[in-house]
Amino acid sequence: MSRRRQKPPRRIQIPIQELNAIVERTRDGALPEAEQATLKAAVDTLARVTAELESTQTTLARVQRIVFGSPSERTAAVIGEEKTGERPPADAPTSPPAAAGETGPGGAPTGTADTDPRREKKKRSGHGRNGAEDYPRAPRIAVAHARLKHGDRCPEPGCEGRLYVQRRAPALLVRVTGVAPLAAQVYELERLRCGLCGTVFTAEPPAGVGEAKYDETAAAMIALLKYGCGLPFHRIQRLEKALAIPLPAATQWEVVQQAAARLTPAFAELAEQAAEGTVLYNDDTTMRILNFTQEARTEALPPGARADRTGVFTSGLVAETAHGPIALFKTGPCHAGEHLAEVLDRREAPDPPIQMSDGLSRNKPGDHPTQAASCLPHARRKYVDVANAFPDEVAFVLKTLREVFRTDQQARRKGLSPPDRLLLHQEESAPRMQALEDWMARQFAEHTVEPHSGLGQAISYMQNHWQKLTLFLRVPGAPIDNNICERILKKAILHRKNALFYRTLNGARVGDLFMSLIHTAELHQIEPFDYLVTLQRHVATVALDPSAWMPWNYTEALARAEAAAANEAEAPPD
Repeated sequence: MSRRRQKPPRRIQIPIQELNAIVERTRDGALPEAEQATLKAAVDTLARVTAELESTQTTLARVQRIVFGSPSERTAAVIGEEKTGERPPADAPTSPPAAAGETGPGGAPTGTADTDPRREKKKRSGHGRNGAEDYPRAPRIAVAHARLKHGDRCPEPGCEGRLYVQRRAPALLVRVTGVAPLAAQVYELERLRCGLCGTVFTAEPPAGVGEAKYDETAAAMIALLKYGCGLPFHRIQRLEKALAIPLPAATQWEVVQQAAARLTPAFAELAEQAAEGTVLYNDDTTMRILNFTQEARTEALPPGARADRTGVFTSGLVAETAHGPIALFKTGPCHAGEHLAEVLDRREAPDPPIQMSDGLSRNKPGDHPTQAASCLPHARRKYVDVANAFPDEVAFVLKTLREVFRTDQQARRKGLSPPDRLLLHQEESAPRMQALEDWMARQFAEHTVEPHSGLGQAISYMQNHWQKLTLFLRVPGAPIDNNICERILKKAILHRKNALFYRTLNGARVGDLFMSLIHTAELHQIEPFDYLVTLQRHVATVALDPSAWMPWNYTEALARAEAAAANEAEAPPD
């Protein structure tokens, strides 16, 4: 017997004040006194539960997003704003808050531009297909015409012209084939045996093959699959087995462990150069080490940490340097701030760097002086969590911050220098942030918001971190968000999701090394695979001068090394 599926009940949002008004109307005799008291108690209980959920860090809205997922935290989605068109161009002028003509709760200007008639829907460029130029490593195979050649007469009837080759415009055909991530070649080395003395003579392998079973490309590919793409060793093993290539998980670990020892000088140089960064982003996420003995934990604890600390974290750090961004990972019992302190211990620059993180105290780098900045989206998210209970107030805050983010995006699109970006924010974002600060002060001064409510806690958080949240209005180059660090932590989260844990602290250190090298290469838009292979093939040279083999300059060092090898091969013997 089939059972008809019931539709889920429609969700209706009713303010507590409206429910109390309904209860008051039942006092006129519409309900018996006992039933009226029961209804009043139920409404009071609902109000109390709602207030308790809003006063904690985990609200009902947050739990709902964690369990069911959230489509978006965009302002329009949170406040239920109807779409009126696409975003205006980044270089379109925006009105300051005082001239916007809109007011939020308490008369504060919102500074929005949602009804701008100049908005036009942009056409998306491109057709979504990859052309031949998108395959720089693919071999180019020239194919000659089967019947015609340069200088022949045109085969068209009635034409007496001559054919010439269009060398700059050949027809291109991209052919994608499937290959194993790790392939194997078997070399059959001929052996000759003397019939008299029994000596066996074996042919030498081809030049460049070597005697090692797993070469540099194998180690680079395993590391890229494991630490760059999040494939656990056992999944790589199954994949290679399906391609008739045995590659046990234990063997994969041995290969990457040996490769990590050869890559240590480059990894250490990354940390040295990251210490001199002008802007440092840091954050951490939880991790698990399966066989983490108390002795290993004690050894890995930073100085001054409590011996009974039980947590394990992977901290991520991104440093903006003169050569570009550097990403560093470290897994162990230390927090993000302690990892940053270890990096700053190597710093020689006299000026304190800008440090961007969320508001947690564990992100502070100890006694190292920094210009602390806090992540504005973190403060914004606290308002998003209580949008259902305080729709008007949250709408004002989100609309105000939306214009600040748009101004920062406009500066990025124009490629403004840090001083010019600072001037733009001071002209456009400073009035909006001042209006937001005044609005927050009025909420508590006029007692319109309960300090312990969800909205009150969101306001208190922003007020307590106001100087750090607005550093971008005073210091050139100060960021407004920690997004770049949260993006690099996705590699560690992907590893945790698929592999669940590191087996030992040594395994975590190997993973940190490869994640740091791989993601720094990706931040510089170079191929991590080629970079890892190059470092392994020039181990001795890299160890002598690792600063010349960083992701941003290793191609020049490689060209010099290849030229020196070619000259040495051509030099006559003594």
